[in-house]
Amino acid sequence: MTDAATHISEQVLDDEASEHTRDRYDFAAPVYDLMEWPVEQWLYRGWRRELWKEIEGPEVLEIGVGTGKNIPYYPDDVHVTAIDLSPGMLKRARRVARSHPEKNVTLREMDAQALDLPDDTFDDVVATFVFCSVPDPVQGLREALRVARGRKHSARLHLLEHMRATWPRLARLMDALDRPVHWGTGVHIARETVENVRAAGWALDEVTALSRADVFRRIEAHKPGGAPKD
Repeated sequence: MTDAATHISEQVLDDEASEHTRDRYDFAAPVYDLMEWPVEQWLYRGWRRELWKEIEGPEVLEIGVGTGKNIPYYPDDVHVTAIDLSPGMLKRARRVARSHPEKNVTLREMDAQALDLPDDTFDDVVATFVFCSVPDPVQGLREALRVARGRKHSARLHLLEHMRATWPRLARLMDALDRPVHWGTGVHIARETVENVRAAGWALDEVTALSRADVFRRIEAHKPGGAPKD
């Protein structure tokens, strides 16, 4: 049994929660891009482009590839292992990958909470609007830390996330709506993702507010222990 397989066998995961998330995203997959088109054009596209400019690789893990919206922004000189829990979302990501043959990408169905990947593998880990829907986000971030390189150079974590607002009234509203929104969509809207990154063992480098009330933020962190990447 491989190290990764042994690690997965030791996980205690909430299978019902993962199945709920998978079902919601499979259901939404055929219309997902249409639903997000306005905010994708207005905000997300530019944020994705800027994030991927910082990715050096050469080995990169994208957690939650979804319908493949990041694929056009992958640097041509890196290899990206792109995973997702939802077969329906991956089906659409494969179409995007085929339309960008210049991108070196391997698509795999996988749960972020139990990565079937070996330790100390990736130079960069990327996720965009993903840890709002991972059932146990700290466990997912710990798995990302496990597979990130750290023995020689410290791998970096790059996140775009929406999370609980810093404005008290809006935060309370998000708290109240979190459960019904999650039931309907698989998404949590009141996650404290910055704290989750820290709790998982990553060393925070920078948190950048991208919107009012800090609902959208970019998070940069690194794996402790190794020398900084050049």
